[in-house]
Amino acid sequence: MKPTESAPVTRKAVESHSLLHEMIRSFTTLARTLNLSHAVRELGSTRQTVRRHIALLEEAKGVELFAIEDRQYRLTEAGEQALPAAQEILARGNAWLSGDMNHLSGLLSLSHSQPNGWSFHQHQQRIDVIWQPENILFREAFRAWGMSGGHIEHENMAHIRPYLMVYRESPTGWICVEMGEKSFYSIWFGWTNARSSIGRPIGQFPGGQDFALMLDLPYKDVKTTGGCRLDQIFTQVPRMPGGDLVPTAYHRLLLGGAFPDGSFALIAVLDRSREINIPGLGPEVLDLAPLDSQVVFDSSCVKYEQAIIN
Repeated sequence: MKPTESAPVTRKAVESHSLLHEMIRSFTTLARTLNLSHAVRELGSTRQTVRRHIALLEEAKGVELFAIEDRQYRLTEAGEQALPAAQEILARGNAWLSGDMNHLSGLLSLSHSQPNGWSFHQHQQRIDVIWQPENILFREAFRAWGMSGGHIEHENMAHIRPYLMVYRESPTGWICVEMGEKSFYSIWFGWTNARSSIGRPIGQFPGGQDFALMLDLPYKDVKTTGGCRLDQIFTQVPRMPGGDLVPTAYHRLLLGGAFPDGSFALIAVLDRSREINIPGLGPEVLDLAPLDSQVVFDSSCVKYEQAIIN
């Protein structure tokens, strides 16, 4: 019987939950290769096992995940809808097992270190951190975002645009389409080098595919909700192509916006951290980050902060 959305979940399917990890691995691998022989070889499994895993998933979910035409697999609409969540489940599980991911007080914390000394730490922050006195750039950007309805070309965004970076999602990842000349990246890399990033996808970090999927979660979160998110990051990044790794700590405010055609625009505002709030890292790491990487928000550009005060 072909599974349907109303098909009951049988005892056999329920009992298969003990094999959920392997079942999802079979599903995501076959979805990527769309070739049973290739999937079997990559999984180190058998054709019978992979087919059984797919059948159990389809039975449990009550939908067909694949269709076969001329011996060629293709994802059904239900399979395409199920795939992102399945990939995230695997990535979260693997990151949790490796110790790269934790939740602290409901906030997502990611970390990864390489043998060469490179490390990356990202900890989600409460959004009310932006109301601390020293975070005037974030407050101004947040208010401009709210008053413009997220539309980047709105006049209420004009004074904050030089401090922003704007991204568009593409099949190859998030692409930077705008780099403000006063933004954190422009200060860190220099305006000439920073402009070279325009039109390029965000680079893949070390740590493998699972860690890359975890790093993408904040972007996906903001796109899905159309809202906002604040993270603090500590890592090492060269300040020029081929240069030595330099420690840096910064806060990143992500805002869900819109291009003039109505398509989604991811707005990013970054500034050097003045205090550290990442588990396992002490205040001494801030002394490693260059002081000149701090964004200087021109007081003459302050518009909504003064309106609130007055």
